[in-house]
Amino acid sequence: MKINELPSSLTSNIKRKRRGRGAGSGLGKTAGRGVKGQKSRSGVSINGFEGGQMPLYRRLPKRGFKNKFQKKIQTINFTILSSLISKYNIDSTNIKESELFEKKILNKSKGSLKLLNYGELKDIINIEISFASKNAIEKIEKLGGKIITAKE
Repeated sequence: MKINELPSSLTSNIKRKRRGRGAGSGLGKTAGRGVKGQKSRSGVSINGFEGGQMPLYRRLPKRGFKNKFQKKIQTINFTILSSLISKYNIDSTNIKESELFEKKILNKSKGSLKLLNYGELKDIINIEISFASKNAIEKIEKLGGKIITAKE
């Protein structure tokens, strides 16, 4: 047996159904759409239509508000920070938010970072971050570290 003769169990190798390609294909003539009616025609989208009954999305009251200008901010604390330093061998004298995103340690799509005062800080750290709470800034400076918030 050669490598090209091995059968694949992957679902990616299953051929897609080609609709409307003759009776022998199993999906010829009406192509699985049934017979006549609005749904059998092309260019019809009737999602949410309930046969004349008031649709669910119109029966329920409008609720809430989505602010499209909202800033995405993810929180990080001293406990998380110290575990990241030990796990990824980060130099604690020079931690930058941009480096954490570039190395894919934290996800940039979840928003900018905000450092909160939670957990214990053992060693001196110098950090450059978007936001930080007042207590977190005080704690870092009390230990002799330096913090630069980019968006003050």
